[in-house]
Amino acid sequence: MEILTRTVLTLLLGHLLAAFVFQTNTLVQQKKSGRAAGYVKHGAVYFACAAVLTGFFVPAIAYSWRFLGVLLGLTLLHLAIDGSRIRLARRTPLAEGTAAFAVDQVMHFLTIVVAACWIARVEPSGILLHGLNRMQTPSNRVLLALVVYVGVIFGGGYLIRFMTRPLLKHLQTGESRAELSNAGMYIGWLERFLVMTALFLHSPATAGLILAAKSIARYPEFKRERFAEYFLIGTLLSISAATAGGVILLKAFYGSSALPQ
Repeated sequence: MEILTRTVLTLLLGHLLAAFVFQTNTLVQQKKSGRAAGYVKHGAVYFACAAVLTGFFVPAIAYSWRFLGVLLGLTLLHLAIDGSRIRLARRTPLAEGTAAFAVDQVMHFLTIVVAACWIARVEPSGILLHGLNRMQTPSNRVLLALVVYVGVIFGGGYLIRFMTRPLLKHLQTGESRAELSNAGMYIGWLERFLVMTALFLHSPATAGLILAAKSIARYPEFKRERFAEYFLIGTLLSISAATAGGVILLKAFYGSSALPQ
């Protein structure tokens, strides 16, 4: 089960990097326009991320034909899921909403778990029996920390963007919707990193200072009711995601999610 845990975490980290860090807007638009080049580039990045990370964290399996074959199949399945969502989005706007994004990520996660089971030669039911709660080794903890940081900071940013998008429809500011949304995403990345790190280092007061500083910076715009709603909802979602990530890290590294008194 040790190798299964590490393989799942490694493939999951590769997915998060390929989907949320290295996938540019240009690449997304190429895929949406149906250009094969977009899918080929994204697939190559996905395969490379997973292969390089596995070679570093799980070298025992990284150079086998079985691993490469399963990884190639996982890459093709990843592209198929992406393509299905894009085609569905052309028919209904619901496919670009929060629920569709969540379902899409769950499907990717399930395919990663199944692929890891094939690579490690473990039955999928074994995960239900033993779980992924095996973080005794330093390398597993490092992997988990990377997964949590990348997932919460970047993946969480996309989720929050989907959830707050309806609030932008009638929002009137000096910035365009795209500028405001992008600025919020970049600030959110830094905010979630700092809050998670503060909780992980047992310094919850620092998280409060971050929130206060952000509020002061945007205070003049709070006179606009709609902007205040957008800001508060986005901030609360971001802080909640960072707090959840911090709790996971505390549990994995310290054995308890409780902060010292």
